[in-house]
Amino acid sequence: MEILLLLVIILISWAFKNWIFETKRIKRRDYYRNVYLKSDAWQRKRFVVLRRDNWQCVYCGAHATQVHHKRYLKIKIGKEPIEWLVSTCNNCHEEQHK
Repeated sequence: MEILLLLVIILISWAFKNWIFETKRIKRRDYYRNVYLKSDAWQRKRFVVLRRDNWQCVYCGAHATQVHHKRYLKIKIGKEPIEWLVSTCNNCHEEQHK
């Protein structure tokens, strides 16, 4: 009986931790999509990256219209270094997210 109670407590604890993690992940994702990508700060950073890469996709050399994050910060969204961003065409950007 004690083992069963211990297992139930462990399972509830694990489920709660996963729920908290998922809630934070969704909150970060929504902020990133609905606030940060529409901000002036992102538009300036995007322009700098596209200009740095001469408006060419780093993967295929086509005209770049997108900026791809090679890595994301889990906290401090928008503070990622420019080196983590690359210019891509739409096709290569979609391919990177598959």
